[in-house]
Amino acid sequence: MSRKPPLPGAAASVHDGALRAHAAFDLPMKSLPILVLALCASGAALAAPDLPDVVNVHAPLTVVRPTAIPEGGWFTSAELGAISTSGNTTGTSVTGKIDARHETARWSHEFMLSGFFKEDEYENENGEKETTRSAERYAVSAKASRKLNDPGRRAFVLGTHVNDRFGAYTRYSTIGVGHGRRVVDMTDKTLDVEVGPGYFAGERATGEDENGFTVRGAAQFRWRVSPSAAFAQTVSVEKGTSNTRSIAETSLSTKINSTMQMKAGFSVRNDTNAPDDKKNTDTQTSLTMVYSF
Repeated sequence: MSRKPPLPGAAASVHDGALRAHAAFDLPMKSLPILVLALCASGAALAAPDLPDVVNVHAPLTVVRPTAIPEGGWFTSAELGAISTSGNTTGTSVTGKIDARHETARWSHEFMLSGFFKEDEYENENGEKETTRSAERYAVSAKASRKLNDPGRRAFVLGTHVNDRFGAYTRYSTIGVGHGRRVVDMTDKTLDVEVGPGYFAGERATGEDENGFTVRGAAQFRWRVSPSAAFAQTVSVEKGTSNTRSIAETSLSTKINSTMQMKAGFSVRNDTNAPDDKKNTDTQTSLTMVYSF
């Protein structure tokens, strides 16, 4: 029987590669599950993001931030949720928020704008349909934090303004300074606290103006539940001369892709000095889509 001549160099390489590929596919079937598990484990490791750096205890969780924001770079997220009903009950409610952060070597600047309104449709005494607004609230805040030499410590100045047409206070503005630090810094959990003095000016639902000095304390706990889910709990208390305002917000965010998240949230706001015809506590439950860019 005649013997085939050796293949040229290039052809030999191709031939050897084909033989190796064929040998790989000839692995016993019992080895396939091991290969599949190895590939899955590798993919999960690559997909697991780092716990986002959290230094803002003024606002609730919005979106998983990147591991590091470039010097002088911006990170912005926008969220929106809406509910529309028809039939026996007709109405529309919309909630939204824009959260922006600018980072430098020594400073961190944060800006937030949020809004919520609700409209209900009903029939009047003549059987005609009318629309009435039962909720309308807008809030804006700005915060500048100076990074101190000690890691995890910051000095900050914070300003907020809230318009709430149906709240115990229709207008509520604050300005404050303070010091913040991270007291828990684990791989999957962080806890940041802030404290400092401030000043508030507001208008009650009765039309009376109020103002005075305040002492503000805040804390934010964040927990990376899984590579694609994060839990956050924030609490802030402003104690003034005539009113104590407390805000607690809880949220659970689930990552959809690199830029989209689904967030479920629950917030409680309380004013100790509310008018007789107003309740002290307001709550809000929301389900929103969050987009980061």
